[in-house]
Amino acid sequence: MTFPDGQYPPEAPRDCSYCSRLVAYRHEVASREPDWFNGAVPSFGDPLADLLVVGLAPGVTGANRTGRPFTGDWAGDLLYATLGKFGFSEGVYKGHPEDGLVLKRAMITNAVRCVPPQNKPVGAEINRCRPFLETRLASLPRLKVILCLGKISHESTVRALGLRLKDHPFGHGTEYDVGPRVLLSSYHCSRYNTNTRRLTPEMFEDVFRRARERLEG
Repeated sequence: MTFPDGQYPPEAPRDCSYCSRLVAYRHEVASREPDWFNGAVPSFGDPLADLLVVGLAPGVTGANRTGRPFTGDWAGDLLYATLGKFGFSEGVYKGHPEDGLVLKRAMITNAVRCVPPQNKPVGAEINRCRPFLETRLASLPRLKVILCLGKISHESTVRALGLRLKDHPFGHGTEYDVGPRVLLSSYHCSRYNTNTRRLTPEMFEDVFRRARERLEG
């Protein structure tokens, strides 16, 4: 699979074949659950977003099943509730892509577009998928705030922006001015992080509150 002049689109094709391990895992899941989405999950949201939320990768029973980022699992329950609380959505999130939910001024994407085994993409897969993230970042003309969920998302985004990791280390609540944009980061809103209280709903909301402040500031 190649793209003319090396120009990647902002979305990977559903049947993306770049990462053999991820392709094999998609096929394995599809053999058990043929009615699931089982493909590279596209971004979701407002094409004129000024907030981009960058996650890690689709969850096997979440976005890999439903075809919409953070939809159908615990991480999505927390993320979409928080987006709604801060005015970034209209409608009611019901955990499936036909629920009518619409994002306002916000878009959600992932650093890796295909589901990885055990939710753990390897470095080569993160690197191979990064051009789609680069193009997605470049495609948003009003983008002001990038909010990364988790260390892998943060580090891939830093690299996608052409910046150095040593100058932009990850941490919950870290904030960096990167040219005309702001890079914020949070611990990932996974069930593990919330169950262990590494991330509380209040901590998560604090990051979104800061995102809203920067957008309005």
